[in-house]
Order: sequence, then C-alpha cells, then structure tokens
Amino acid sequence: MTVGQPGTGTVPPALEPAGAGEAPTPGAARAVRPAETSAAAAARRRITVRGIVQGVGFRPFVHGLAMELGLTGHVSNTGEGVVAEIEGPPGALHRFGTRLRAEAPPLAVVEAVDGEDIAVTGGTGFAILASHTRGPARTLVAPDAATCDACLAELTDPADRRYRHPFVTCTHCGPRFTIVRALPYDRAQTTMAGFPMCPRCAAEYADPADRRFHAQPLACHDCGPRLRLLAADPDGPGGAPRPLPGDPLAGTRRLLAEGAIVAVKGLGGYHLVCDAGNDRAVAELRRRKARGDKPFALMARHLDDVAQLVEAGTAERALLTGSVRPIVLLRRRPGGPAPDAPTVAAAVAPGCPDLGLMLPYTPLHHLLFGLPGDPPGPRLLVMTSGNVAGDPLVTDDADALERLVHLADAWLAHDRAIQVPCDDSVVRISDGEPLYVRRSRGCAPYPVPLPVPVRPALATGGDLKTVLCLGEGRRAWLSAHIGDMDDLATQLAFERAGAHLETLTGVRPRLLATDRHPGYRTGQWARRHTRGRPLVRVQHHHAHIAAAMAEHGLDGRQPVIGVAFDGAGYGDDGALWGGEILLADYAGYRRFAQLGYVPQPGGDTAVRRPYRMALAHLHAAGLPWTPDLPPVAACPPEELPLLERQLERDINCAPTSSMGRLFDAVSSLAGICHHAGYEAQAAAALEAAARTAGDDRGPGYTFALRTGAPAGGGAALVADPAPVLAAVAEDVSAGTGPALIAARFHAAVAGLVRRCCGLARERTGLATVALTGGVFANTLLAESAARMLRQDGFTVLRHRLVPPNDGGLALGQLLVAARRRDA
Repeated sequence: MTVGQPGTGTVPPALEPAGAGEAPTPGAARAVRPAETSAAAAARRRITVRGIVQGVGFRPFVHGLAMELGLTGHVSNTGEGVVAEIEGPPGALHRFGTRLRAEAPPLAVVEAVDGEDIAVTGGTGFAILASHTRGPARTLVAPDAATCDACLAELTDPADRRYRHPFVTCTHCGPRFTIVRALPYDRAQTTMAGFPMCPRCAAEYADPADRRFHAQPLACHDCGPRLRLLAADPDGPGGAPRPLPGDPLAGTRRLLAEGAIVAVKGLGGYHLVCDAGNDRAVAELRRRKARGDKPFALMARHLDDVAQLVEAGTAERALLTGSVRPIVLLRRRPGGPAPDAPTVAAAVAPGCPDLGLMLPYTPLHHLLFGLPGDPPGPRLLVMTSGNVAGDPLVTDDADALERLVHLADAWLAHDRAIQVPCDDSVVRISDGEPLYVRRSRGCAPYPVPLPVPVRPALATGGDLKTVLCLGEGRRAWLSAHIGDMDDLATQLAFERAGAHLETLTGVRPRLLATDRHPGYRTGQWARRHTRGRPLVRVQHHHAHIAAAMAEHGLDGRQPVIGVAFDGAGYGDDGALWGGEILLADYAGYRRFAQLGYVPQPGGDTAVRRPYRMALAHLHAAGLPWTPDLPPVAACPPEELPLLERQLERDINCAPTSSMGRLFDAVSSLAGICHHAGYEAQAAAALEAAARTAGDDRGPGYTFALRTGAPAGGGAALVADPAPVLAAVAEDVSAGTGPALIAARFHAAVAGLVRRCCGLARERTGLATVALTGGVFANTLLAESAARMLRQDGFTVLRHRLVPPNDGGLALGQLLVAARRRDA
C-alpha cells in the first residue's frame, strides 16, 4: 500500500502545506499502554517501510507507537528504509500497521509498507538499534525543510536554552539533503559528524519522549555550529577579509541597515544579501553581479509584508508558509503597494510586473530580521544566489572569500559544511496549481514516480538550467538545479551532483541518455563517461513531451499530441527546432506540425538582440524594413545594411522554427524590448504587456497553415507566421498600443495550438495534449491554450512536478532511453 505518494498532476508531498513542517507540542508523548493481555498467542512481524523515512523522526515515531500499544521488539535504519520487528497480540500488531501509515511524522512520505511473519522470540521493551546496510541504499533522503513552529518558538523565547541559536532544528525541520554524505542517515554520515553533542543535547537525542529523539542535525549554543562575520579589509595583507568582533548576527544586521552587501551562508549555498529598500545598495549589487535587468528574489519578514506588496491568494500563501518555502512569483498589487508596505527599490525588478518573494526558512534568516528588542533593520531583503554570473552556487567558505570578494562587503559564514549545492526553488501558481520554474531546495532529492519501470540509467539534461536524473524501477531522482554548463566550475558541479545522487540512491547506471545536440557539453561529458555503457541521444522536444507524459502517469501505450514550444532544440534535419507539435510516445515521435523556418542571424547574438530576430522574421515574410518600425530604429545604422546582406546571402543564419524566437521578434516589433539582458526577457516583457491590455474588439491575428514536406525531418503542416507579422506591422504603423498588440499575438498563438491539435485529432483520433517547453512558463499563453483545448474536449497535460523548461528535460530523456529495446 502506498501512502503520501503524489498522484497524477499533484504537488510533491514536500509542497503540501497541510501540517507540513509542524511539530507536535514540545515534550508531548503518547500515553504508554500496559502490555495487552489476550488469549490469542503472541505473534511477531518484520515490517519494512520505504519512502522518505530517514531523518524525519520515523524511528522515534515507531518506538513511541510500539510502546503505546504494548509491543516489544526493535527498529533500525537500513539501506532499504526503516525496518521494525514487533511482537505482541495480533490485534495490537494490526493497529500498529494501520497507524504506522496514518500517523507518520510531518516530513515523512510512506511509499510502501511490507510485512512478513517471523518466529516469536519473546523479550521485553522496544529498542532503537544502530543503523546497518546490506547492499545498495534504496531508501529516500528527505529534502531540506523550513523551521517548524516549535523550533521557532524556542528561537524567540528568552527563557529557552536555544534562544537565538541560528541552527535550532528537530526531527520535523532543518537540513537533510544538503548535509547527508551517505546512507543510512545517521549523524556520522552527515556534515554534522564533526560536532559532538553536549550532554544536554545527547540526553534529548536519547529520550523517546523528546521531539529531538535521534534528530541527526541536533545542536545548541554549546555544541555548535557557530557563526563568524568577516569584512573586506583593503589595508590587510593581500586584501584578505578580517574577522569582525562582537555578535556576528548583530553585526550583520547593522551592516545591512547601513547599505552593505553581505554574503550569507545558508542551507544550500551562499546568498548575496542587501536591504531591498536601499536604492544605492540594490543598484550596486546589480552592477557588481553584472545582472542586467534580471529581477532579484526577495525575502520578507512576515506574510503580512508580502500581502502589502503583491496579490497572494490561498494557493500562493500555502506555498509561502509551507515546509518548502520556495521563491513564489507574484503579481504586484494593481494599485501599488499598501501605505505601510516595506519599500522596494526600483532596481529590484525593473520593468517587471512580478516580484519573486519568499519567507524565512532557516533560524538564521529569522535572526537576520531581528527579534523583539533588536535595533530596527530592513523589513525586506534581496536574497540572490551567491555566485558570479554563470558560475555555480558557492558553498565552500574559502571559495566564498575568494570568488565573492568583488561582490560582497562582508561574509556571514558558519562552520557546518554544505555537502551539495541547492539553490532556491522557484514556483508560480497557474490554473490554481504550482508550476515550477526551478525545482531545487525543498524538493530535491524527492523522486518522481514513474508509470513504467526503467533500467538503471543516468540522463544528463541539457546545457541550460541543467538538472540530471537517475532512474531505476519506478523512480526517477532529479538533482538540484545545477545551472548553465558554460564553464568548468559548473561542469565540475555537475559531476559532483551526479556522484552524490548515486551515493544516496544506490542506482548504478547501466545506460546513459543525453541530448542530440552535438555541441552540448552534457553530451560531450556523457560520451567521455560511457565506460562501455550504451549512450542514447534523445531529441530535445521528444524529451520535453516524455517528461510531461511521465509526471502524469502515462504508460506510453497511447501517443499524445505534444506541443513543445521553446527557444531551441537540435532537430532531425540539423535545424534549430522550437515550435513543434509531435505525435509522440516513449518509443518515438512524428513531426505533425511546425512553425515555419526563418533564419537566426548570428546565432546567440540574435537571442541577445531581439531586434535582429524581428528583422529576420520581416525579411522571411517579405515585409519591408520601414523606418517607422521599432526594430529598424533600434538596429544601429551601421549594423542594418550588414544584417540585410547577411540575410540575403544566408551567412551564419541557422534555420529555426523556434516559438521563443518568434516571441522575441514580436516583442521588438511592438516596441517593447530590443535588447535582452537575461534569458526570455523579451518574451516576459511581451507577456507583461499583454496582461495590461483592455478588451479587444478589433481584428485578431492568424497564422497561415500550409502543407509541409515530412520527408527529411519536416512536418506535415507548417504554421507560417508571415500573416501575423504583417498584421503586427500594420498595427504598429497605425499607432496601436504595444499592450494590445501583445494580447493579440498571445491569442493568435493559443489559437494556433487549438487549430493544430484539432487537425491532429481529426487525422489520428488522439485526444490528449501535452503542453511543454519553456514557452509554456508563460502562464497567459498556457492557461489560454489549455482552456481552449479543454473546451474542445481534449485532456490537457501541464507540468506540475518538474519545470516545463530544460529543468525537466532529463526526466524525459530517462524515459525515452531506458525504454528503448535496442539500447
């Protein structure tokens, strides 16, 4: 029997807010029932519990339940999970099994409970035995969890011995994934191994009535870990940072209030932190990090402060206050912030209608905002990843002092090592359900259940938003977010993440899967590390569709209509695909429809300069570059004739069917965004503009559909954007506002999805549609397309467990490759 298992389209248990992260009343214990007297003979059973059952207080829970029911025996951690032997009257054994499932600790996820009858041995009492392993690990490690209410009460109680302890934790909260080195999950196997417990902590650890019973990260002021604050010292030897005297937290709060930028060591890495209301500090952080206009994430002191800045419904509030505490993307209040709202500097999210907000998820975060009696400080903090742009997240203290020296004025460090980097998860609510933009802290390494068994395999993902995936049987484990594979540091982080995941899961891959793009660094890594194992190259958009199928529990016996819209993926014909409608299952696919090819002049240069894509689309559509059109005006005069000749002569102009690049083109053509400082900036600005448009009573835009050439990698249908571009250009020339143009374009793309899926159903009888690829992180488009399709009687699959972008790619690669019979 399975308990707590995420069902089709639901949120992983780590995101379930009901009771998540809440601890029982401190000191509370079950009443111990005297041993039952029964005429029935005693029986003994061995019970194996699989799932997230280590590091979440499961053994103490089993101990307490057995004692309450008057049972004898023992419980221990093993590589399989938690194994208990219980002995007593059959009725009590039955009640034990029922309650084991129903009353599991808050962070536990019971996937399966298996029992077998064994010989009665007699004996008295119930013991927690030392952990042991036999064979490879097969249990699940819990994700890191936000501070529970009971620990928070101790943190803020002057009479409690853990008052202001920045590492207060118990079996119901705190670090797990980021500190564990190997299984079974015991203190000696974590980065807490170097902190011997003081006598009082040891007594709590050994007390079955205490909620810290066998809590592996258990600590206090006496036994550590400990903070230290360092500041840049330009006059010191070699400019090395120097330790600052006094309370590190008080010093950090003072520095933040004065406008400093502080590198703060958290659960899964360093954050760069500053006062979000200080215009100078935020602008300086943006300059130092070469951030462009990319929005910063924010941490608010209280949920009330969040509500004064943004629109937060029930679902958003549940995400903000649950055990995961991701960054939640929220729409700014229409009338502006409430009168008493914390100040948000203009440089936090310039031109962006959303704010990415989270609440404190560690004791250290709560202390950064201060407790009653502390001097007033910032109510809102910028919390951005502690790294140089393009580098992996910094976790090591010495590394932080070196790599962040030009970014930070001070460092708030501590001496508990971080075993594996884990960036903040990013989520937004769409159609009432969470939609991941980044799946990482609080979710990794919780596995995605698979609808079909797979061979032991490793999938590398892509080169952007890289996440790797290990799979075996009916589970797939995704790593935390690794980043973009542009430099050696990230590639080394990729290797370490894979090794760590293999250690925790016990999966030994006998098959590798990667993208077909010949230039991807992940693919090159896979080729170098085959060691005689088969390597399967999976088409990019096929993998996207397979990921959507897998997380919705489809076994692949029936194909789906997969709508895969993104920036780029290597196509069968060598072109850059990205506006694809495939008829796909795990075994293969057929390209049913595509966006018409246009040249992408200069490769990635066109991505950074959307005006180039606009001019390329106009050229492909046979439309003139008139001076009144915004991309013509945005293109430097000396560049315009060179670009024209480049397009005419087809020099360095890879053909692309990318829907992402079409969004860029229309964003520039409408006069909204001509230069992109970060990925999808132009498309995001186009979506933001569309949301401000009023009712449209004018003519809409329509793509032309024509018959394609399936031979050679083409599609049966080609969606020609030329009529859309002509209509946009006409509207621009007529003075139509950018918001209305943006709204009409979104409606046209949603209408194209509807038409193509309708035609696919007419020709094939298929009635299930998967919406996938990074373009469908655009909730305006995704919700509109899904609504139209449902109105037409389609079953619509949208991502809920993994991102629609390349952060979910590895899951699809795994399913396609591991199900291939010839690999």
